[in-house]
Amino acid sequence: MHQLKLKKLQLVIALSSAFALPAMAQSSVQVTGVVDNYFGSMERAGDAGRTSSVNSGGMTTSWLGFKGTEDLGGGLKATFNLTSFLRTDTGASGRFNGNETFFSRDANVGLSGSFGAVTLGRGLAPNFVPSVISNPFGDSFQLSPLILHMNVPWFNASGWTNSVAGDTGWSNEIIYTTPDLAGLKASVHYQFGEVAGQNGKNNVGGNLIYFRGPLALTAYYQKVKVNNPLELSPNNVQPATNIPFASGMTAAEQTAWFVGGSYNFEVAKLFASYNQSTHDIDLKDKTFQLGTSIPLGSGAILASWANTKRDGAAVGTELKRNTASLGYDYNLSKRTDIYTVYMYDKITQQTTGNSFALGIRHRF
Repeated sequence: MHQLKLKKLQLVIALSSAFALPAMAQSSVQVTGVVDNYFGSMERAGDAGRTSSVNSGGMTTSWLGFKGTEDLGGGLKATFNLTSFLRTDTGASGRFNGNETFFSRDANVGLSGSFGAVTLGRGLAPNFVPSVISNPFGDSFQLSPLILHMNVPWFNASGWTNSVAGDTGWSNEIIYTTPDLAGLKASVHYQFGEVAGQNGKNNVGGNLIYFRGPLALTAYYQKVKVNNPLELSPNNVQPATNIPFASGMTAAEQTAWFVGGSYNFEVAKLFASYNQSTHDIDLKDKTFQLGTSIPLGSGAILASWANTKRDGAAVGTELKRNTASLGYDYNLSKRTDIYTVYMYDKITQQTTGNSFALGIRHRF
């Protein structure tokens, strides 16, 4: 009798274990994001006047996302990212009005393991992470001099446009990232134009990121086609917008490269970068940036200066842009900070801009 009960108990345990096996795989899904709003008085070079407003994304573009991983065993993991940009001053989605899709920050799935990682879908462009690491204002599209010069066009009287084409994210992309090799990681990016028989519409690039103690070094290279039909924001990212309309010239391709880095001396962290972009017409941009982050209390003093020289037959007389930002970022907690920034902006033959911003950022 006791043996029969024991056998039944063993059978129940065996069956329970068998049905539980699929659930034993470790998986997790997280809701993450950033809400960043500021108020201030903004005036960029060439603006007709000053604009006072409450705006979104002073230090980081606000976003909401879902990310997850599943442990498949043997060191192999499945991953996904679905994240959307938000304008949290109005509640609108995206970074700007236009044709930007909802999950325009990330929309990808992939596998990672000892071989590195592979992702498919919409993800970062080669230029994004190296530029963010190499300046003290990070990925601020409002207040970082380097990011303003590289990635943000001005639709005002200045006629100035971003020096780096291809946006900071690419759709229909394959990314391979190596494992960490003694502090070094490399990524290869390939974006499909998805036009039959026209491989010339594809974009390609790669980057290197190295961390070792207080030292960080970065670099990227990318080649972008103006006629790639899949960009979410063609008025923002195509090389043709980098050319004054009066020149009558049109570019079909842009090549860009970048080197940058930082070194933390404890009393101050120093940043520097240099990037250059050229086209299949006579047009070249060269941008040099210096910056520092100095710890003070529960925050840090931030300062950065960027200088871009634009020349070639497409623009005629050489144009220069100088932008400098000085601010203080104070940490209220590990996830919440407040910041205040003054920014100076000057473009050849344009009125000077002076901006002031005070904001709060919360990460979750």
